[in-house]
Amino acid sequence: ATVLSSVLGLGEAGRTVMDYGAQLTMLKFSRDDESEADLIGLDIAARAGFDPRAGITLWRKMSGLSKNTPPQWLSTHPSGNNRIAEIERHLDLVLPLFAQAIGVTLEALPPDPSL
Repeated sequence: ATVLSSVLGLGEAGRTVMDYGAQLTMLKFSRDDESEADLIGLDIAARAGFDPRAGITLWRKMSGLSKNTPPQWLSTHPSGNNRIAEIERHLDLVLPLFAQAIGVTLEALPPDPSL
């Protein structure tokens, strides 16, 4: 950003704006990485016999503890609500893995702990 702002004649203020713009652009990649890690963890937990629906309870509790969070576009991590939505979207994929890990059918799974 420093070289580009110098070439364009933007000065210190221009460099600062470009630096912030670059940082904001990178935050999205960080959130995407975090979301991918969440889904990998959900899969691993289900295969290990941990109820993947418990992640919903976890993120509800975490969201309750973080009252003054910045807007997601300024954050390095997805919001708790977005994490819950991602878990819910992937339950159809991981609940069979959980059922297999604990040796029951989908119909015989214990009640949803997040309810």
